[in-house]
Amino acid sequence: MAKVIGMGGFFFKSRDPKALGEWYAQHLGLSIEGWGGVRFDDDPSRSGYTVWCPFAADTDYFAPSTQPYMINFRVDDLDGMLAKLREAGVTVDDRVEESEFGRFGWIMDPEGTRIELWQPPA
Repeated sequence: MAKVIGMGGFFFKSRDPKALGEWYAQHLGLSIEGWGGVRFDDDPSRSGYTVWCPFAADTDYFAPSTQPYMINFRVDDLDGMLAKLREAGVTVDDRVEESEFGRFGWIMDPEGTRIELWQPPA
């Protein structure tokens, strides 16, 4: 059965993502990577991990949501999950993206928050 298997990440808008990342590094000890976020390996034996990442305040990556954040969930079967959500009447983006990081799809929750679903590579 297609289901969520973990938190993939929390992405949010920031007036100055670089400065904010530096603040989190200095005060909370986060290790900011070159791409601007942090990768937490909760269990290195799994293919998935959790990401924390500020985006520019004017990003359109969260569109059509007007929320200042996007949640990413790891799923075990992206196609099955998207089919199940469509069947339930959930707003599902037609686009599915594939990369070396895995497969991604997007939905909108009832309050207009964009949810990214991520099936990590095997």
